[in-house]
Amino acid sequence: MELREEATFRQILASQMERYPRLQVQDLYKLVLQAAMGSEHAVRDEAAARQWLESELSRLGDGPEEPEVESISPDGAIVRVHLRPYTAKGGDPHRLLAAFLETAREYKGEEARLQQYWLWAEEMCRSGQLPFREEDLRRFFADMEAQGYPAVHHSKQYRDAYRPAYRVVARAFLTEGQEPSAAG
Repeated sequence: MELREEATFRQILASQMERYPRLQVQDLYKLVLQAAMGSEHAVRDEAAARQWLESELSRLGDGPEEPEVESISPDGAIVRVHLRPYTAKGGDPHRLLAAFLETAREYKGEEARLQQYWLWAEEMCRSGQLPFREEDLRRFFADMEAQGYPAVHHSKQYRDAYRPAYRVVARAFLTEGQEPSAAG
């Protein structure tokens, strides 16, 4: 993987840490998993995904200031679409759900990429760029690897502080009118 990809991913992690200082190791893993694997871990079936989105939209409430769309993979192919700004700007939940489901069906992540991203996170801990102990990251990731890299929920600290509400989609599946002209 090229140096530019590494530098871009390190910047993504640093900006997430800056925006979400209560981020825990499991939140970091969730971000890395999503960046490498997309939303494939998050979809059981279309009806459940629709119900989950409708339920979440009905209880959004206030949250932190967030971009409508933000890249979480170094190539910009995988993004988080934050529901609060998305719906506030008139985004269509049905179109977002379609993009989310299409991402789960069509985007194929790579375990090698997941492992590389995690190594970069460990290196950032070692150099003091992330506030975690490298051993804690190594132990957490080994446990996730032994379980086949499962999806995890955000930590209680993260949920309580930031009330996350987003969908992970492949940017390519966002249709015209879904993505702002200057997506982050």
